[in-house]
Amino acid sequence: MGASYHQFCPVAKAMELLDERWTLLVVRELVSGSERFNELRRGLPRMSPTLLSRRLHQLVRAGVVERRVDGVDVRYVPTAAGRELRPVLEALGAWGVRWIGELGDADLDPKLLLWDMHRHVDHDAVPPGRTVVRFRFRDVPTAQRDWWMVIAGGEADVCDIDPGHAVTVTVTADLRALVQVWMGDLEWAVALRGGAVEVTGPEALRRAAPGWFTLSPFAAVPRP
Repeated sequence: MGASYHQFCPVAKAMELLDERWTLLVVRELVSGSERFNELRRGLPRMSPTLLSRRLHQLVRAGVVERRVDGVDVRYVPTAAGRELRPVLEALGAWGVRWIGELGDADLDPKLLLWDMHRHVDHDAVPPGRTVVRFRFRDVPTAQRDWWMVIAGGEADVCDIDPGHAVTVTVTADLRALVQVWMGDLEWAVALRGGAVEVTGPEALRRAAPGWFTLSPFAAVPRP
């Protein structure tokens, strides 16, 4: 728990746990389905492993998360108290969409973008078998420029090293543009027509590729 506000107000008591740096973002990842430490790290790429471990310990101690151990497999699963935070996070996110200004360049992260997108693949729309989408971001440092999303068997994974499979389609984009598409601020068709996003590959697959991904849960939030 963080420092006490010494107030009986329930908001103050809740924030003693939740307003420490990164805590709500850890909860965001947990309620989004990440359970293992490495999964959480992929959704929080700029959080140190030491701090993540500390925050998980605090959440377990507070009864918000349950730590489940099966041999060497350790999972962190939201309790009923943790699951009740989902609508709180959704409301905060919707408020942020409506009232927070334009994102700065430092807020744009290809790793986080693709980790979000991989959880929102429309598996019914993806071709049968293994589908590999290569993402190339024109405007980021070389070390973060190329990514691969491997979709198969109703699951998806993100790789920052070529997995060695044949590429189905390649998405080449400005990072900001693809973030705007994901967040619902820019339509796929507009981005493709303007050249901010380009999809290459066999024609049928190239045309179908945007439909393989649903948008962020916050894409439907009305803008002011």
